[in-house]
Amino acid sequence: MTHQHVNDDDAASRHYSGLNMPKTILPHILIVDDDPQIRDVLQEYFTSNELRVNVASSGKEMMGILVSHSIDLVVLDLRLAGEDGMVLTRRLREESAIPIILLTGVHDEADRIMGLELGADDYLTKPFSPRELLARVRTVLRRTKGEALTETKQRHVRAYRFASFELNMRTRRLAKKQPGHRIYLSKGEFNLLAALVAAPQRILTRDQLLEASHVYDNEVYDRSIDIQVLRLRRKIEIDPSQPQFILTERGVGYLFNSPVEIVY
Repeated sequence: MTHQHVNDDDAASRHYSGLNMPKTILPHILIVDDDPQIRDVLQEYFTSNELRVNVASSGKEMMGILVSHSIDLVVLDLRLAGEDGMVLTRRLREESAIPIILLTGVHDEADRIMGLELGADDYLTKPFSPRELLARVRTVLRRTKGEALTETKQRHVRAYRFASFELNMRTRRLAKKQPGHRIYLSKGEFNLLAALVAAPQRILTRDQLLEASHVYDNEVYDRSIDIQVLRLRRKIEIDPSQPQFILTERGVGYLFNSPVEIVY
């Protein structure tokens, strides 16, 4: 991790955050890394930039802190000494919906992909600057703040609105306000779009999209996710070859790139 310009970044990071909240409601971050220098630098830097911080050097310490504190996001090093970071990532995701940012080595592409498939929200490769990690933390916090809908809540959503579109969950129809017409969606296309708009600005793997779609229909897709994406793009994108809504995250999955309004 590079430590240069830490002090010079403070003003820029505060401007970036736009947060002026009282101490009691500041976002609470848990940093899990077995390098004491990284823990100390990040704790000092994050604290000086309006975040509450706890640190842990092991998976055991991490789980103890999660039990005793209300944590908003975990920064987890996949290369903890003597521990499998993937196992910890899987356990975190199985037991909670807390956002996770993974710290990985520059050559650990397979680990990054696997971590995202297990449910991590983002990753950063070492060496990195505290400022970049802070920016990623705040980005993940913003996009996950209202996106983690439970299956029960999803079933009570009346409609999702994005750009000039409205996806009605009761009539299972997609309509465009201008010029005001219905866009026909197959069962698979509807399920996929519903899964995407329920988690805007979040990278979802193909397996996650398949699983999420079951909230809206118990039938498994009869075609691949990629084919469904291609068909959806033809129906909602101005230029399907240069998509603005459904973005491809190469080697990982897809991201829905638009603000979404939920109508209950």
